[in-house]
Amino acid sequence: MGREVLHAEERIRPWILETPVLPSPLGPVFKLENRQHTHSFKVRGAFSKLLALSPPDRAGGVIAASTGNHGAAVAYAAAKLGTRACIVVPQGANPGKLATIRALGAAVETHGTDSAEAEAHARRESVGRGIPYVSPYNDLTVIAGQGTVGIELARQLPRAEVVFIALGGGGLLAGVAAHLKAIWPGVVVIGCSPENSAVMIASVAAGRILELESKPTLSDGTAGGIEPGAITFELCRALADDYITVSEAEILAAMRRIYQAHGFLVEGAAGVALAGYFRQAEQWRDRTAVVILCGGNVNPAVLAR
Repeated sequence: MGREVLHAEERIRPWILETPVLPSPLGPVFKLENRQHTHSFKVRGAFSKLLALSPPDRAGGVIAASTGNHGAAVAYAAAKLGTRACIVVPQGANPGKLATIRALGAAVETHGTDSAEAEAHARRESVGRGIPYVSPYNDLTVIAGQGTVGIELARQLPRAEVVFIALGGGGLLAGVAAHLKAIWPGVVVIGCSPENSAVMIASVAAGRILELESKPTLSDGTAGGIEPGAITFELCRALADDYITVSEAEILAAMRRIYQAHGFLVEGAAGVALAGYFRQAEQWRDRTAVVILCGGNVNPAVLAR
C-alpha cells in the first residue's frame, strides 16, 4: 500500500493543494483538508483514480456514488481533465453538496436511501453504460490518493504520536495509516464515527461487514453502509489501533468550538474526528496529536444550529 501512495502523490501533485497544518489552542494539530479543492480531502482520491485511467477509458466519462463530497471531487477532477461525470446519490443527500456537484458540471441521479444502495446502482450502471466506476473508498487507487494526506503530514511535522480520523467507508484512514505507520513506527491511528452511523466500527467488532441501518447524523460524509467485500474492511482491521463513537451533541459542540477558536467552519465529519480527540485529550496531553479536518462543506441548516 505504501508504494501505491507514493505513486499517487506523483500523479496528483500538480492538481491538488498541499493543505497546511495548524496547532490549535484546543489541543491538537489540525490538518486543514477543509481548505483543499472542493473543501474536502476527497479530491485526492478522485484525481488519483481518473489520472490512472487511460485517455480512451476516461474519454467516455465516469460514474460515481456519493453522499456529496466524493461526488463533488469526481465532478471537479472530471471537469479539469476534460471529461464528464455522473454522480449517483441516495435520497436525503446534503442539498448544498448536490448544488456544488451540479455547479461543477456533473449530472446527478438519485437512487436508494443509503450510500450502499447508491454504490450498488452506480456499479451496475458502470457496466451497462461501459464507463469506469469511481468508488468513494473501495478501490486501491482511490485509497492511495487519500493516503497523500499522510505524505504531507510527514513533511510538515517531525512526528505525531496519534492521528484522529473520521471513519465512514475507511478510505482516508486506510491510506493515511498505511503511509504513516511505515515511517512513524508506533504512531496510533484512531477511527472516529458518529454513534448514529458506525457501520465500519460495528463490522470490525463482528469480524464481517454488516448491513446496518444508519440514523440521521450531522456527519453525512461518513454516514451509510459499506459495500460487500470492501477492501477497506481488512485494511481498517489491520491499521486502526482504536475506535471511538461520538454523539450528535459532541459533533455539534466540536464544530462550534472550532469556529469559536479559529473562525472557520468544518462539516460534521471533521467534527467527529475532533470530538473523538476530546474523548481522549487527557491521554495525549503534551504529546503531538493530529486531527484531520476532512471537510468544510456545511449544510446551511446545520450552520444555523
